[in-house]
Amino acid sequence: MFGNLRKKLASWISPKTNSIRMYGAARQSRLTQGWGSMTTSADSELVTSLKVMRNRARALIRDAAYAKRAKVIVVNNVIGPGIGMQAQVRRPYKGALNVPINDDIEAAWEEWSNGESCHTGGSLHFADIERFAMGQVFDTGEIFIRKYHRPFGNSRIPFGLEVIEPERIVDEFQPSPQAPGAVVRMGIESDEFRRPIAYWMRKLHPGEIRYSGFETDVLERVPADQIIHLRIIDRWPQTRGEHWMHSVMRKLNDLDGYSEAEIVASRGAASYMATIETEQDYGEKQSDNTREITIEPGLVERLNPREKFNFVNPNRPNSSLDPFMRFLLREIAAGTGCSYESLSRDYSQSNYSSSRLALLDDRDLWRMLQLWFIRNFRIPIHREWVQQAILSRAISSISIDDYASDFLKYSAVSFKPRGWTWIDPEKEVKAYKEAIKAGFTTTTHVISLTAEGRDIEDILDEREHELEMMKDKGLMFDTDPESPQFKKVSPGPGALSFEGKKVIPIQKGVARDAEGQ
Repeated sequence: MFGNLRKKLASWISPKTNSIRMYGAARQSRLTQGWGSMTTSADSELVTSLKVMRNRARALIRDAAYAKRAKVIVVNNVIGPGIGMQAQVRRPYKGALNVPINDDIEAAWEEWSNGESCHTGGSLHFADIERFAMGQVFDTGEIFIRKYHRPFGNSRIPFGLEVIEPERIVDEFQPSPQAPGAVVRMGIESDEFRRPIAYWMRKLHPGEIRYSGFETDVLERVPADQIIHLRIIDRWPQTRGEHWMHSVMRKLNDLDGYSEAEIVASRGAASYMATIETEQDYGEKQSDNTREITIEPGLVERLNPREKFNFVNPNRPNSSLDPFMRFLLREIAAGTGCSYESLSRDYSQSNYSSSRLALLDDRDLWRMLQLWFIRNFRIPIHREWVQQAILSRAISSISIDDYASDFLKYSAVSFKPRGWTWIDPEKEVKAYKEAIKAGFTTTTHVISLTAEGRDIEDILDEREHELEMMKDKGLMFDTDPESPQFKKVSPGPGALSFEGKKVIPIQKGVARDAEGQ
């Protein structure tokens, strides 16, 4: 009885039965021997790969055309010419915008954001710092920005920014932590909750040119409140940034090497190539001590006895090169977040609908990254800049007492990331007009999506100025409200009454009163 029971239990827990109940992705076989199955944290994976991946990524962007193109696409779409700023300080009564104070804040920002004032090196405009920071996030997965509370150049505001490449962070050895209970991981000292306390960095870049033997590297411990560490966190806890191209770096390198090999083969095919077949023993040398000859145009070469001339046809250019390159580029595009059409500049494989879907899908990613950049960089920078500008009296319309009583009120701001122009203007303008009329969206929102970083106030001010200029010059266009298609008309039989005024339907969905209003 007990023997039969033991047999049944053994059959239930046998390895064969157990493997059948496993997920296919977890099964071990000869086909999955190279498939990693170790339990590792984000930091344990980064610490072994950070430096090598960073150096290889920089080499790819420096030398591989498609890697550089992917970086340009990301930076241009996320940052573009720079993220605009509009102060949003409001009055206590009904919450109306306080225009004079907002104008003062924006004027002070415009003055400070030139390279001489905002950059410690005096070279990068604030928009250039934004583009550089996003570019470094693509290059190496992260960038460090140090804040200095002192004026640079002729600035009235004691605030400046230094951009620090991740190579300067000490990640190859661990300095002793200074704070009690802290741990240093890959150059960042953090507490038990992994909140940064300080950053250990070099004074000089490890790859910098040393013009003097006395230029030695010095380590510096920088408090965390002076540093903005920009990185996209994929797993938590994650001390350092994950490289943007980590999943396609090998493919990019292979693609670059493959295209070079095809070019070499094609150059060989363009040059007439041949081999000499001989019955001589390979140990014997020819009279001229060489076994190669150079073929020149119009030259007839006399061969040695028992030698045979064979022409080589390398079959280049390769007819399968184009589809194979497209296949690799699609995978690389998926790994970098760019559409195939944008990355390759090849629109021959798509129609209008597929290209439009690719652009719309890309723009969802760019908007997400824009919001990430604004949350993690622009908002903290703006709040600290406003504080320094008010305390230094660069914005004199705001008293220090008022700011101290409600600092969030004076830090209120609306950022204007770049938008994108219409894909199909005729259809999209009509659709947005209908959506505005139906109350599904607003003119302000549509302008923010399509006006390349401008807002409704910029558009209306520009339009007002434009109409005044045309009126002064005696010009009239069909978009002018005073053009004949908008002229006043007399009430007719179909006029409707509204608040004592005659309203004449001009066209579907539009009505005017007898005075043309």
